[in-house]
Amino acid sequence: MNKRFGNPTEVKYRNRDARQLGGEYNIVFLSSARYSQPLDATTEKKFRLLKSLGRVFVVGFSKDLRPRSFTEHAHFYLLPQLSLPMLHYAAILMAAPLLACWLIFRHGVQVLVAQSPYEGFAAALGKKIAGWLGYRVVLVVESHGDFQKSLFLYRRIALEKLYRFVMCHIAKFALRHTDLLRAVSNSTKEQLKASGAGKPIFQFPAWTPIDIFLHTDTSVDRSSSQDILYAGVLIPLKGIHHLINAFVYLAKDFPQARLFLVGHEANKGYTAGLKEQVRRSGLDGQVHFLGAISQIELAAWMGKARLFVLPSASEGLPRVVLEAMASGTAVIASNVSGVPELVTDCATGFLVPPGDEVVLTEKMRWVLEHREEAEAMGRRARIFAERFFSTEIYVDGYRQVFDAARSMLAENEENAASTI
Repeated sequence: MNKRFGNPTEVKYRNRDARQLGGEYNIVFLSSARYSQPLDATTEKKFRLLKSLGRVFVVGFSKDLRPRSFTEHAHFYLLPQLSLPMLHYAAILMAAPLLACWLIFRHGVQVLVAQSPYEGFAAALGKKIAGWLGYRVVLVVESHGDFQKSLFLYRRIALEKLYRFVMCHIAKFALRHTDLLRAVSNSTKEQLKASGAGKPIFQFPAWTPIDIFLHTDTSVDRSSSQDILYAGVLIPLKGIHHLINAFVYLAKDFPQARLFLVGHEANKGYTAGLKEQVRRSGLDGQVHFLGAISQIELAAWMGKARLFVLPSASEGLPRVVLEAMASGTAVIASNVSGVPELVTDCATGFLVPPGDEVVLTEKMRWVLEHREEAEAMGRRARIFAERFFSTEIYVDGYRQVFDAARSMLAENEENAASTI
């Protein structure tokens, strides 16, 4: 037996005591998310709330090439943001398991939460290494979207068949070694069930700074606005090229209409193609690329837009749709994945087939031509959004997950004690 770590029973009880240092649980959240220092307002609120559940550690990425470590409600360990996707995933696969193990050994962490099955692979490796050394860790793998499809719609991938084969087996490894699963929508839940993991699944929506959007200035007069808004990363998955084509048809009859595209240029080649598409269509004065903006700024844009459009090919439970609904903005979104769980067609918005530019144009035209009906649609959407998400639902969802993890750890301790 390794003297440094003691026997397995001693380790488990020592970690149980460590769990009480900052609350009921010691938790690591592991994802590819990028964080700033200091945190932006909405992320700060998220971790301030999660802090009530215990001591939180975060493994993710910084927004530049500089690795960072800081504490703001949670303890952040950020890897440098690498531009090449392959290097990005290599950093997760190599560094994240080591960081997770160090946090387990040093701080008594007993719950690992991975944002997707791909990050789950790194967390599962950390779990296995810790297990060899006598540490019992509960792994929670989340699914925020169609992980089998969406990864291949971000950009063109060289050696796609090989890449698909590798990523498929990475996801299978994570799902095989997870203890608990978390889905954000019915569609992601069904996909996890179909994966054959056979583990308990908890379902609750992703973090949404709903208050910012519910408190959008409703006194703003949208009656004369013909502004159409998109918000999200600029990647092929989001179908922005279809939105621009649909807007080309619309702009002929609505010369005052403007299309605003908000979001990080995650795929530089795709973004360049979008800008060239706009230039060729002669719409430079009507289509505007705003880049990444804060949630407060986004709420202001939604508050004065007549219409929000999300023409994605795949989604999980898109929080940006919920944000637009909370702002009282009319919504048109693709009828994919978890979107129908938010938008009731013709009542709180419109659902359109993904990639169907003709139908998309027709629905945008209807919203611009039927001001009063569109405003009534937005009011119904706002009521739905307020009922659908709350910080209490979000925090309680994680509390249930961690309670299940604690039960698993307690059962393991009892079984270990009975064998002595």
